[in-house]
Amino acid sequence: MLDGLPDLAFHAVLLAARLGGAVLLLPGLGEQDVPASIRLALVLALVALLLPGLAPGLPPLPPELPELLRLVLTETAVGLWLGMLARLVALALGQAGQVVGLMVGLASPLQTDPVLGAQSVATGRLFSLLAAVLVLSTGLYALPLRALVESYGVLPAGAPVPLGRGAESVAQAVAESLALALRLAGPLVLAAMLGNFALGLLARLAPQVQVFAMAAPGQILAGLLLLGLLLPAMVAVWLGAAGVSLALAG
Repeated sequence: MLDGLPDLAFHAVLLAARLGGAVLLLPGLGEQDVPASIRLALVLALVALLLPGLAPGLPPLPPELPELLRLVLTETAVGLWLGMLARLVALALGQAGQVVGLMVGLASPLQTDPVLGAQSVATGRLFSLLAAVLVLSTGLYALPLRALVESYGVLPAGAPVPLGRGAESVAQAVAESLALALRLAGPLVLAAMLGNFALGLLARLAPQVQVFAMAAPGQILAGLLLLGLLLPAMVAVWLGAAGVSLALAG
């Protein structure tokens, strides 16, 4: 039993490298608002749960240090790659919130968002938190976790990282995330364009009146009312798209 402890410890480190890299980025579970101690406890619990079943397929402890470092770094890179693919699905809702806030006229009230950056619009921050709540409350977090477990059958530990396929999948995921964000924010973008067009006509008819300055409070109020009406449909569309994307990833 004592002779097998080094291999067992090494297998646990390999699992922690891939699972830990993914948990850093997974939607819901890897949010910056989640305390680091909780995320660490989650990684350790997953390692303890999966180690008995996955240990036979993991490589033995290499005698050379460079090979050991290569294996750990490769597993970390695979985990970060898988976590990024799942994170891009959740970012679509936050990006839609950014666009909505800019269209409504909330470009000034800024809130700190560790995911989208320090200059995040208030609605972007709201939608980012909403994405995390929806992932945790609907059970969508289980899909990327299942994908992590099944990834050992497709990408065995120690195998070279498929850089070409990885870059292609990330580029496709980024494009799909941006397309989903624009689709979610589309109605409000159209309403803002029509509203600005009408204000532009009024400004031409009455150039002595500061039309845009006078209409700014009404624009924000109308935009928020429209957002309240459209929010259930936006959430439903995002949940459907996120479920399909995460299921395909799994």
